[in-house]
Amino acid sequence: MSEKPTSEEFLRLADPMRRELLAHCYRMLGSVHDAEDLVQETYLRAWRGYDGFEGRSSLRTWLYRIATTACLTALDGRARRPLPSGLGAPGHEGAAPLSRDDEVPWLEPVPDHLAGVAGGDPATVVTTRESVRLALVAALQHLPPRQRAVLILRDVLRWRAAEVAEALGTSTTAVNSVLQRARAQLAAVEPSLDDPVAPLSPGQRELLDRYADAFERYDVDEIVRLFTDDAVWEMPPFTGWYQGPANIVRLISTHCPAGAPGDLRLVPVSANGQPAFAMYLRDGAVHRRFSLLVLRLAGERVRHVVMFLDLRLFDLFELPELLEASAVK
Repeated sequence: MSEKPTSEEFLRLADPMRRELLAHCYRMLGSVHDAEDLVQETYLRAWRGYDGFEGRSSLRTWLYRIATTACLTALDGRARRPLPSGLGAPGHEGAAPLSRDDEVPWLEPVPDHLAGVAGGDPATVVTTRESVRLALVAALQHLPPRQRAVLILRDVLRWRAAEVAEALGTSTTAVNSVLQRARAQLAAVEPSLDDPVAPLSPGQRELLDRYADAFERYDVDEIVRLFTDDAVWEMPPFTGWYQGPANIVRLISTHCPAGAPGDLRLVPVSANGQPAFAMYLRDGAVHRRFSLLVLRLAGERVRHVVMFLDLRLFDLFELPELLEASAVK
């Protein structure tokens, strides 16, 4: 048996795959924080077992097998991570009182730079962007863990059924059966997943500028014009979700702590391969971190906004806690 490699040698071979493994664990778990923990566990397990790696598959395939097994173990008995619209309750009236639930393990967004949705091979970037879309990751949460694993390994990573069967300790027939059920359930939960993912058009980039400007000027009439007629707004950990431009603006007017031009500052970021903004709220002479908004566009309108109020996300996105007055328009 060959001598066990040093940690430097192992990391030289395995470390370039860290971002794609994090994206894989994120699809499985719906949490960046949990995914980071599972990637660390994957590397630890791989390092400990590397002297038994016989090379019958590639190192990448071997690491994915370890990561998938670790994710399935972590998901055993754990509640899924939903968005408010995935809880099964009807839409809410914007002026109604808010209901908050901090006990629900809500879905989290992933920064593009952590998931590998930037730079590198263009084809790989497009595939990664499609496979970490917020709508897809939210829909995956409706699948039992093994169905989730089969669908990701087959439809995202493009593994052969036999490879998936070996990784999960089952038969090829069982894998094909599970995949069929998973695809059907996913289509029922989120029919729009077949919509193509395309780079932002010049018109969409202008829309995003108008969106940020409308909120910073607190121009309610302009905000209404930017949404599609069936637009949805949700904001975990609050359990309600809101549909229609007028209802969304009613929600903002009733419950947003901002109320005047200059109260909000929006900083563009990217999450889940989608346009996003870090929103800061005025606090005296500065603006403090307030929420993270992930947008889904339809043509040159906003179709869906998820406002995440978990302030820990600002650290993941490498964003400052506050913006000084000089940084504000």
